[in-house]
Amino acid sequence: MRVPTEEQERRRSHSRLRQSLARDRQMIAQRGRGIALQYGFRLKGDWFGRRSWPRWQEELPPWLHRVAEPLRATCLFVHDQIRAQDEVIEKSSTAPLPKGMGPLTEQILQREAADWSRFKNRRQVSSYLGLCPSENSSGPRQQQGHITKSGNPRLRWVLCEMAWRLLRYQPGYRGVKKWRPHLAGLRTTKAKKKQALVALARTFGVDWWRICTGQTTPEKLGLLMQPAALK
Repeated sequence: MRVPTEEQERRRSHSRLRQSLARDRQMIAQRGRGIALQYGFRLKGDWFGRRSWPRWQEELPPWLHRVAEPLRATCLFVHDQIRAQDEVIEKSSTAPLPKGMGPLTEQILQREAADWSRFKNRRQVSSYLGLCPSENSSGPRQQQGHITKSGNPRLRWVLCEMAWRLLRYQPGYRGVKKWRPHLAGLRTTKAKKKQALVALARTFGVDWWRICTGQTTPEKLGLLMQPAALK
């Protein structure tokens, strides 16, 4: 257990506020979809968007416009606030990043971990991420279950999203080389693919800790880097 400094907590508050606003936007947008579906209309995607809404205005009756308009206006306001938070957070990212990792992802990882050097080994990192399997072993019998989901849920969510981008943009990364066959196998079940994706997220989480603490370099891990100017 570690208490962050006031500065670290202040920086972390920005990214957490951004995630809270994103959940609020999703909830309000879903409420609008529910109201439309009640009358036989299906609002899809970001129906409240400035580009999408004119098309829905042609398909929906005027009275439904008036019902959905307060929800649409609220979604747009929250959306603009999220964009404003993105700009504040991304300005703090200045170093070159692996291809597929944006400045927002990098800053969420940095702000949630606060100080990567506080972890002494990969087991501590995996435990904090909550991506290591649970144990139900006794004597010679060894049985591993679902991931523990302990530690920081925001880091876990970001790393699982990052795992999908690694598969697309980092074919030479050592973690992708190890787990891609499990994800691409025709006979691999959906559950096994999910396990492989979580394992890839855990691998990258540990490797990112090693990079941030100077134990290795992205090039040694097979990560392609993008210049800071192209972020």
